Amino acid sequence: MKNKEIKILLAAPRGFCAGVDRAIEIVKKSIDRYGAPVYVRHEIVHNKHVVESLKKIGAIFVEELSEIKDKTRPVIFSAHGVPKSVPMEANNLKMEYVDATCPLVSKVHREAENLYKNGCHIILIGHKNHPEVIGTMGQIPKDGISLIENIGDVKKYEIKDSKNLAFVTQTTLSVDDTKEIISALKKKFPEIKEPKKEDICYATTNRQAAVKKIAKKCDMFFVIGSRNSSNSLRLVEVAKNSGCENSRLIHSESTIPLNEIENYKTIGISSGASAPEILVDNFINSLKKQFTIEIKEVEIVKEDITFKIPGKLN
Repeated sequence: MKNKEIKILLAAPRGFCAGVDRAIEIVKKSIDRYGAPVYVRHEIVHNKHVVESLKKIGAIFVEELSEIKDKTRPVIFSAHGVPKSVPMEANNLKMEYVDATCPLVSKVHREAENLYKNGCHIILIGHKNHPEVIGTMGQIPKDGISLIENIGDVKKYEIKDSKNLAFVTQTTLSVDDTKEIISALKKKFPEIKEPKKEDICYATTNRQAAVKKIAKKCDMFFVIGSRNSSNSLRLVEVAKNSGCENSRLIHSESTIPLNEIENYKTIGISSGASAPEILVDNFINSLKKQFTIEIKEVEIVKEDITFKIPGKLN
């Protein structure tokens, strides 16, 4: 197997985005400031490697504040955002909290809230039960927001007052799928209000565009990421839709299909916005043990966005 030559097209940008970087930094700085343990509500970002490394330095992950035994310890809200009821609960419990919600998710929260205050009913385009969707829907009263997941939902959706209708979207959706859903909504409800600036975040858009650019040149495509990471799953879909039918997710329990790879000349690699670069390196190193590798990085845009961390942690 060793001398079989394989070309790797490495998508760039890939991996960590500014919101993920900031969230991880918030956990580390909170441990520096408050000492261990600090609690984190929900996985800070959807990646097992990241979660395990933060556990080692003193982070304890919970799903609900009620699970926290020592209420004198601070709690951090994950990058996906939380419903309004969560900080309210923390205040009632007199718990100190640090909000690591990605600023681009917070932007969608404020947008939904303002539209609701201006008398609009909100449609949220997103995936049911994803923590980001739960957080966004929890910014306004239940009867003020409806979830739409696909074009079928648009067809079924009925509302008495279509004049006061607006939509927002989850930040990690497939750019192409979302365009189709938005266009179906606009066709059915011509007066629907849209966000001033697109909600799908720059990192999701860039990573999908990079995958699109190389997928059609690949015999097989791998996305390094977690099974519960929306943006990683969308990258797999984008690779398939862009001409590489044989595309799959490599997660923490995956076995690398070396026997399959052996049959191919060119493979593509990208990683989700919550996957650290070390996982990409590990994957490539596993391939190097078996094959002669030539790597070509295909960069479509340089990302230089950073988000500030909360002042109280500086």
